[in-house]
Amino acid sequence: MTDFRQYPKVRLNQPWDILARTVLNNAMAGKLNVAGELVLTAGSATTVLTDPLITRASCVTLMPLTANAANALSTLYFDPTGSGSVVLRHANNGQTDRSFRYAIIG
Repeated sequence: MTDFRQYPKVRLNQPWDILARTVLNNAMAGKLNVAGELVLTAGSATTVLTDPLITRASCVTLMPLTANAANALSTLYFDPTGSGSVVLRHANNGQTDRSFRYAIIG
């Protein structure tokens, strides 16, 4: 005889069921909780991005929100990701509007 795990029967319209369906529907619609905004540190060659979603296996992508941010992409690169943060290396200048939106995958 094979033993199968016994799971509770799913009952519709329970509070956890409604929440689980909402989360799943949002994920399928692309509404993931993986994005934020970042401004490169003025007068410095490094900026630290801290987010609890960052792990060693994460891929962090950037979308520039200003012209100065778009220009900064040519000198920007990442150190290896760590647990909860990553260091971005970039040109050192006084611009205060190098704003990005970021997404973390993995």
